[in-house]
Amino acid sequence: MKRSVFGRIWPNATAVILFVGFVFPVYWMFATAFKPTGDIISENPVWFPTNLTVGHFSKAVDADHFWTLVLNSVTVTVSAVLLSLVIALFAAFALARMRFRGRRGFIVTFMLAQMAPWEVMVIAIYMLVRDNDMLDSLVPLTVFYAIMVLPLTILTLRGYVAAVPKELEESAMVDGCTRTQAFIKVIFPLLAPGLMATSLFGFITAWNEFPLVLILNKDIEKQTLPLWLSQFQTAFGDDWGATMAASSLFALPILILFIFLQRKAVSGLTDGAVKG
Repeated sequence: MKRSVFGRIWPNATAVILFVGFVFPVYWMFATAFKPTGDIISENPVWFPTNLTVGHFSKAVDADHFWTLVLNSVTVTVSAVLLSLVIALFAAFALARMRFRGRRGFIVTFMLAQMAPWEVMVIAIYMLVRDNDMLDSLVPLTVFYAIMVLPLTILTLRGYVAAVPKELEESAMVDGCTRTQAFIKVIFPLLAPGLMATSLFGFITAWNEFPLVLILNKDIEKQTLPLWLSQFQTAFGDDWGATMAASSLFALPILILFIFLQRKAVSGLTDGAVKG
């Protein structure tokens, strides 16, 4: 009986500890963003602020180039995610439905590419972009961000395509559909969970990426929010309220997406990993 009670308690206690450990920094960031400056620098921490202010947010959004960088981040991130999804859909279909020499080698290559740290390739990427006269441009960022998330996107969607019975596709072709039409009308609708999971992963990866934009884009008008946020000492000095407000605004899109897509995203990653 004691062992049974302990067996029920320790997983829940572990989950609570992990939840607090992960959530508390996020809570403290948002709470600090709404605190008056006096509460922030107080020697006695104010755990639950009552005198809330939005002045820090006003200072953050009024900072130089803020909205330009927001537009750059949104443009690069959304474009990279869409580009990776389009390429991954065709590649996943080929890997799941077609048999060709080197197919297994391609799959292993994608897995190795997913595990490789991109930071070690920054110098080579810089030289490639420089030689093509594309520094201080959003196009290289979009392309390389798409490449970063492409391996996991392909592997996940491959599992979903392989899970769709071939008979459904063949029936659509018998009814007069071409192979492309059968893919669009039969297979594509069944890939929604996988598309959501990989889109969320790709969005987080591209939205948070820092080393590439630091190396490739020196023009402030062509940078993105992560680099701007890393320079908070020069942007805000010791104004921790404005810094936390800027950090909260930066994290808000990811939190909103995760809240709305978490169930489908988790099921999409797990289902895509075990099927096919």
